[in-house]
Amino acid sequence: MCGIVGYIGPREAYPIIIEGLKRLEYRGYDSAGIALFDGNDLKVSKTKGKVADLEERSDKEITKHGSVGIGHTRWATHGVPNDVNSHPHISNSGDLVIIHNGIIENYESLKKELISRGYTFQSDTDTEVLVNLIEDVKKQENVKLGKAVQIALNQVIGAYAIAVFDKNKPEEVVIARLGSPLAVGIGEDEFFIASDASPFLEYTKDAIYLEDEEMAIIRFHKGIKIRKIKDDSLVDPYIQKLQINLEQIEKSGFDHFMLKEIHEQPKAITDTYRGRLVRQEAIIKMAGIEDNMKKFLNADRIIIVACGTSWHAGLVAEYIFEDLARIPVEVEYASEFRYRNPIITEKDVIIAISQSGETADTLAAIKLAKSKGAFVFGVCNVVGSSIARETHAGAYTHAGPEIGVASTKAFTTQITVLTLMALRLSRAKGTISSSDFRRHLLELEMIPAKVEESLKSDAHIREISEIYKDASNFLYLGRGYNFPVALEGALKLKEISYIHAEGYPAAEMKHGPIALIDENMPIVVIATKKGHYEKVVSNIQEIKSRKGKIIGIVTKGDTQVRELADHVIEVPETLESLSPLLNTIPLQLLSYHIAVMLGKNVDQPRNLAKSVTVE
Repeated sequence: MCGIVGYIGPREAYPIIIEGLKRLEYRGYDSAGIALFDGNDLKVSKTKGKVADLEERSDKEITKHGSVGIGHTRWATHGVPNDVNSHPHISNSGDLVIIHNGIIENYESLKKELISRGYTFQSDTDTEVLVNLIEDVKKQENVKLGKAVQIALNQVIGAYAIAVFDKNKPEEVVIARLGSPLAVGIGEDEFFIASDASPFLEYTKDAIYLEDEEMAIIRFHKGIKIRKIKDDSLVDPYIQKLQINLEQIEKSGFDHFMLKEIHEQPKAITDTYRGRLVRQEAIIKMAGIEDNMKKFLNADRIIIVACGTSWHAGLVAEYIFEDLARIPVEVEYASEFRYRNPIITEKDVIIAISQSGETADTLAAIKLAKSKGAFVFGVCNVVGSSIARETHAGAYTHAGPEIGVASTKAFTTQITVLTLMALRLSRAKGTISSSDFRRHLLELEMIPAKVEESLKSDAHIREISEIYKDASNFLYLGRGYNFPVALEGALKLKEISYIHAEGYPAAEMKHGPIALIDENMPIVVIATKKGHYEKVVSNIQEIKSRKGKIIGIVTKGDTQVRELADHVIEVPETLESLSPLLNTIPLQLLSYHIAVMLGKNVDQPRNLAKSVTVE
């Protein structure tokens, strides 16, 4: 959530920052702002609304010249979304300007102290407190900006990624991070600052990712120095070569990023198992597993921690690991796990799942597990992310950039990685026969083509969406492996269309939700033939007798459910353990089309952020 962009170098900063903010819109935000130094003075423009609103306002308010500047998209935490609370924020003297992602938890006590010193505040934000704290330290200690930032940050409690500069020394920008991502693009005598690499991909492929509790002083013509915030020790910068390119984050002719990413799933799943699944030799190669095989085989249990869609992928993994590898699994919301004093031992394996690799609650859960001596394995998409660095080992999903806030290919690629892990462990433990193992490898290799086939139902799903777009409530039902798919389908509809939807195990319908069913209630039932098919058919009959409208997800060629359902959407047949990879596709498309028909902002749904980097 929130987005930071900055530039210092010989170019005009304004277009770089504005285009960078547009590339970060997927992160979720409610206001935007920019600060430039034009050679004489600081120029600031900010507004509630979108980056397009900021552009319009900037045309009227500021000159757009200057080779140093910072920009921000804000997702409100302290203070309602409005012009005043938008970033950047300026210190009382008018000298310092700051942008900030995160939360300063002790801002109230700091604010009271600053007020007692004569400082005044225009906004309700914790960020304005921080910039004035830095200014106060700079004055009281008579130090340069970099040292003032370091001293101030040692007084704050919370999470942050910041960029700050002094209009009296505009050749220098100071940045720092704790718990919120921050990258620096290294160009030819120029530097780019951003929450992720997307804003500067067209300018450079060389990037430094700050670690937690690190700060950097970036000086035009003089380079970058990185220091530890706690002890001021110097850090040797590690420059990474970025692998993604600009084309990967464009829409490629699709109306929305979400639709593009739904259609990218065949390739994303292939990329996820490429080099890991070698069917001809009947092997799975995953370095993170091979190097730590004893940890997994000797584990008393696996605990999966995640949030949102990643939590649903973890639920699917629970079925897979227990079914195939016969390892006990618990799946925990990371946000609850960290606060309930969980029992963790050195014989536990923690699998942490996060698309971005920056999810604050999941990171906190990882740190808690490590403090108890557990082995922690990460599953994430973003190379060099905090979770990738914080875990003992892990596996990347290789889904490519996911810009749409509502995750699609993240879900299917996470399930693919977790399936590969379960199959490799089941082979090592001897809990799966050679023939069954080979059958799973063959079917997994065929999944991308079957997803491609499922995507051909798009026009049919659009017709169904037109019928039910005005419904107030949806119910999603599934059994076994497909109960988590029902949860994920309901979440997608809620996220982007704002229609209330609930996912339930089909057998639990009789224990409450059946009271809601009437002729106005659409019920999406995952009724593919593998698994508890006859039981699900019985559930459908119960719904039908109460006049519920049934949308059935069925195996191609099914006739029994077709006779009962109001609508059916066919998917190819596969193994039960792999069926979530196919059954989720029509649910993604259903949510997408309903949201578009309702005129919703599909890629940037209200109140949501792509990466939740604060609690």
